[in-house]
Parts: sequence; structure tokens; C-alpha cells
Amino acid sequence: MADFTQYLPLLGLILAIGAFAGVVAGLLGVGGGIILVPAFFFAFSSLGYDTPELMQICLATSLATIVVTSIRSVLAHNRKGAVDWAILKTWGPGIAIGAALGVVAASGLKNEVLMGIFGVLGLCVGLYLAFGRSSWRLGDEMPKGAARAVVSPLIGFLSVLMGIGGGSFGVPLMTLYNRPIHRAVATAAGFGVIIAVPSMIGFLLVGGDGPGRPPYTIGQVNLVAFVVVVAMTMITAPIGVKLAHAMDPKPLKRIFAGFIMIMALNMLRKALGF
Repeated sequence: MADFTQYLPLLGLILAIGAFAGVVAGLLGVGGGIILVPAFFFAFSSLGYDTPELMQICLATSLATIVVTSIRSVLAHNRKGAVDWAILKTWGPGIAIGAALGVVAASGLKNEVLMGIFGVLGLCVGLYLAFGRSSWRLGDEMPKGAARAVVSPLIGFLSVLMGIGGGSFGVPLMTLYNRPIHRAVATAAGFGVIIAVPSMIGFLLVGGDGPGRPPYTIGQVNLVAFVVVVAMTMITAPIGVKLAHAMDPKPLKRIFAGFIMIMALNMLRKALGF
């Protein structure tokens, strides 16, 4: 039987990652996935887990945590009447289809490709957080017909390839189409459920038993990271909320945007072999 103490460094790193992700989520209202994926990759790789499936494990574990956090979030927002269920009903099927396709695609891609995708899309998210304006508009109503049929699966597909929920793409989309920010955030939590639930199931069913995998990984979901991160975010997210009410979040949001871009550039560097 393996000595449990050999896993203590992994547990310590995951505890720190979960605590930080919870504070940031509470402080800025930003989903944890965009933090968790590069943080998981750093933690696992720095401890010597070098499986060719490492990025898939990071994406899958991040999405598994989002199942819990997004369900809690959408229920809390719904109690305040902030969720736009009409958008969820019309956009949900396409998002779910895109998420399923994302699992299939991610399962067949190499670490370097997934890192490159995360890096490019992470830069886009960071730039929007840093320089986006609440006054920007593409229209007064959400896209319908062919536009919705294209955009909704794309949201699910790209979100899975980044290991994130619905906020990073859904909130900008809805605000650009004249939805109030509080309703956009609440409804995007619903996007997160639609993305994360089928993705987690898919990644749990994906086989994987090669060398170099982190311990206690089922399919592509690492159970240690999942349980610890969910527990820590529940503890530390309220701290972030209190900090948000005690200070101006706008400069912090720009700092966080810079942090995301640095992580994205680091992923790109690794993907290119530098």
C-alpha cells in the first residue's frame, strides 16, 4: 500500500489553489475554471505527474468542480429572480451539444494543442476583462435562428476546451446584446451547469490508465483535486464577497485580467516548447 505522506505535497498545493480560486470568485464574480486549469497543470507537473493526458485531467477536474459551484450559484441567483430562463431554454440545447463535442475533441488532442488553445482563448478573455466596456453593444436582442445555432454550440465547445463554465463567454455575449449585467451573470451560471454536467460525465467515462497520472484519478477527473477545491471554495468565497463590499473591484479586475494574460502567455510558451 502506498504511503499517504507522499501525497501531502499534492494535497497542500490543491488546498492553496482552492482557497485562492474561492476568494477570487467571491471578490470578482469570475468563475474558477480559468484559474484552476493552469493551477492544476502547474501543481501536477511540478510534482512529477507527466502523463500525456495531463491537460485533459486538468480540464475535466476543473469542469467537475464547476458542476457544484454553478448549481449553487444558479439556485442562489434564482431565489433573487435574476436568472433569464427563456435564454437558458433556447440556448441550452446548443450549448450542451457543443460541450459534448468538446469532450470528444479534447480527448483526442495532445497536451501541447490544448495548452495552445487555452493560451489563445485566455488572452482573449483577459483582454476583454481589462479593456471591455459595459456600454458596448452588438444589438438589442439575443441572436436567434442560424446565428444562435452557430454561437450556442461554440460557447459549449470552447468552454470545454478551456475547462471553464459559462461566465467567460456567456456574460460578455449577453451584455453585448443589452442584457443587464446582474441577469447576465445569473444566467451564465446556468450555462455553467449545462456545460459542466455532460462534460464531467463524458470525462469520467473516458478511459485512461497510463503512467504518470495523478493518484485517485477516475477517467480524467482527479478526485482529490475535485473534493478539496469544492470544499475550499465554499469556505473562502464568502471572504471574497466581504472584500468586494469593502473595496473598489474595478482596479482589482484589471489586475486579475493581467494575471489571466500572464497565465495564458505562460501556457502558450509551454505549448511552443520554450
